[in-house]
Amino acid sequence: MKCVEECSAVRAPCCNESCKFWINYSEDLNCTLVCVKDNGALTLMETAKRLGVSHVRIKQIQDKAIIKMNKKILEKL
Repeated sequence: MKCVEECSAVRAPCCNESCKFWINYSEDLNCTLVCVKDNGALTLMETAKRLGVSHVRIKQIQDKAIIKMNKKILEKL
């Protein structure tokens, strides 16, 4: 989390592309953690804008993730 603190302190985009939280969106300092801290939950449209894909694709990914989570929950019952 060191790079998040450094980038937030100087309000400069992160250059560490190998970081698992890095995203190519300089308005959020290239960091998903900064994005969540500054914006809270995002809409499908906001997420799509940051990832450079359509909101329909984000919805497809969301639906697939929900199905996987439900399967995991049912396995534990």
